[in-house]
Amino acid sequence: MQPDVIEHVWIPMRDGCRLSARLWLPEGLAGRPAPAVLEYIPYRKRDGTRGRDEPMHGFFAANGYAAIRVDMRGSGESEGLMADEYLAQEQEDALDVIAWIAAQPWCSGSVGMMGKSWGGFNSLQVAARRPPALKAIITVYSTDDRFRDDIHFMGGCLLNDNLWWGSIMLAYQARPQDPAVAGEGWREAWLDRLDALPFFPATWASHQSYDDYWRHGSVQEDWSAIRCPVLAVGGWADTYTNAVPRLLANLQVPRRGIIGPWGHIYPQDGVPGPAIGFLQEALRWWDHWLKGLDTGVMEEPMLRAYVNDAVVPDGSRLHQPGRWVGEPDWPSPRISLRELHLTAASVLSPEADPAPGARTIRSPLWHGMAAGEWMATGCPGEMPTDQRLDDGGALVFETAPLEVPLEILGAPELELLLESDAPVAQVAVRLCDVLPSGEVLRVSYQVLNLTHRNGHASPEPLVPGQAETVRITLNACGHRFAPGHRVRLSVATSYWPLVWPAPSAATLTLDTAGCVLRLPCREGGDAIEPFAPALHGTDAPTTQVDPGRVARWSRIDHLTGECTYVTEGEGGLFGEGVLRFDEIDTTLSHSLRRELTVRPDDPLSACYVLTQAYDMGREGWRIRIETTTRMISSAETFRIGGEMAVHENGTRVWTRNWDEEIPRVLI
Repeated sequence: MQPDVIEHVWIPMRDGCRLSARLWLPEGLAGRPAPAVLEYIPYRKRDGTRGRDEPMHGFFAANGYAAIRVDMRGSGESEGLMADEYLAQEQEDALDVIAWIAAQPWCSGSVGMMGKSWGGFNSLQVAARRPPALKAIITVYSTDDRFRDDIHFMGGCLLNDNLWWGSIMLAYQARPQDPAVAGEGWREAWLDRLDALPFFPATWASHQSYDDYWRHGSVQEDWSAIRCPVLAVGGWADTYTNAVPRLLANLQVPRRGIIGPWGHIYPQDGVPGPAIGFLQEALRWWDHWLKGLDTGVMEEPMLRAYVNDAVVPDGSRLHQPGRWVGEPDWPSPRISLRELHLTAASVLSPEADPAPGARTIRSPLWHGMAAGEWMATGCPGEMPTDQRLDDGGALVFETAPLEVPLEILGAPELELLLESDAPVAQVAVRLCDVLPSGEVLRVSYQVLNLTHRNGHASPEPLVPGQAETVRITLNACGHRFAPGHRVRLSVATSYWPLVWPAPSAATLTLDTAGCVLRLPCREGGDAIEPFAPALHGTDAPTTQVDPGRVARWSRIDHLTGECTYVTEGEGGLFGEGVLRFDEIDTTLSHSLRRELTVRPDDPLSACYVLTQAYDMGREGWRIRIETTTRMISSAETFRIGGEMAVHENGTRVWTRNWDEEIPRVLI
């Protein structure tokens, strides 16, 4: 059954603004209204996400649902302006959208909401507003805590992806409405949008602790506000996985979780594979909660997770060996913490070493070159590579070769008794699997701004020379250490190019007698049946105009010690190349280059420059957006600047410069 596709629909808001939507309806719907599935994001339904939307929402429509993809206010063809992410206005508009959908003659009055990343965030946030027609949600790669687990900060450290994502948002939000939809007023509305463009990376970098800015939209502030069923989905290669166990543990509604091996890609297209039949799983969820059918979805384990097996580390791996396991409840009674103690002899031992053992570390500031990307998206070279490259700049502790398998599922915990010689310092820890052949695979990691050791709301400087116990929760993971492998823990004082360095190069001293690693070990429970193979609806007619190019490299200047890290994507930001959507005769090209440099002993030498070009359009309507953004810092401030030039049919029509200095507050 082929869906009926309506390319453009206006949805009126209470203040008169109109949002643009694309609609897929089941074939021959007349007289038989259907439940609706909403996805509500700012990435342009007409061209930006068309290639992903068509087979997904078309699948839902072919299986009896009205599927609707809405551009948020100030994005795509929608009217109005966007001032920031996750604003109250965004939620208010969503309430209006859901009420409008429920009132349409093609809708049964029941609405489900789903989304990945931004759409996963606002599915949770809107659920907490409790619109009457919203009966269930699916949140994919999202967070309950906007400060702790989002693209701006990690462990109280400023992520360098804050500039990356902020720069991409500048280009995304500079795109105009399509004249074929918006009509004659598109150009005036475009210039208004450009004039109102916020400088996203500086806005986000100015909020350096868990303040009211981040509390807004963090559903952990009131778990009880969500009263509809929740399906939460994560991926081990993604960075929004920690929220899944927390949602399962804290929500008070019917809930289920799925965590696979994937990066930031819907699981039906998941990389590294295996991809799964996620659309079928979503359909079972919708059928149960929107149609009242008994699909057995609530008889599944509360958490279904993929436990990774070790592989030789490869930055471009497309497949991850492992198996699916199920936990009927979360937290699971089958998982308990097993202690491994750090010793002065660099051993991870089941037995504590009572003798004090001082170990000091001051890592070169380029430690972290083998980290891969903070957020994997299926691009070549983005996964963590052999960790031996970084272990030379860290303290390393490891077990003897294992005699029996060791399977972990959940968040490892590390307790360190340490002192610093500076009031502001970082610690970066990595949990790794050492293969018998010598390669080292990263299993989990975490960074912590040590001024946030007692919480992210009220940072406190360290007292140089004063020993303190610091507790670090590593990223959730699922991994099986095989017999003959070793468990390795690495402790360092920097993690470049993932996070911006502390203002001084600090030395940490660990007292190993007070240091212990606790692993969430899973006992018992056989593997469960794997998911069905991935299915899709019909693809959007698309032509690849150019395959594009992806490059990734680093180098060290042996005269100055300066390290340079570069990634380049030409034609397609995520390796997809230059594409033309044939039905709307629109071609898209997005090129971006990042260059990050730092010297090994001078954190104030850190420099980040990002250049990008976004081209879109068709004959007679061609838009080009060029940006350059950069970041440097002193001990007291971050300095973030940039330029943007916008062209229409080869003529520059708009320019803007930014130069903002932001005080550093214990970061």
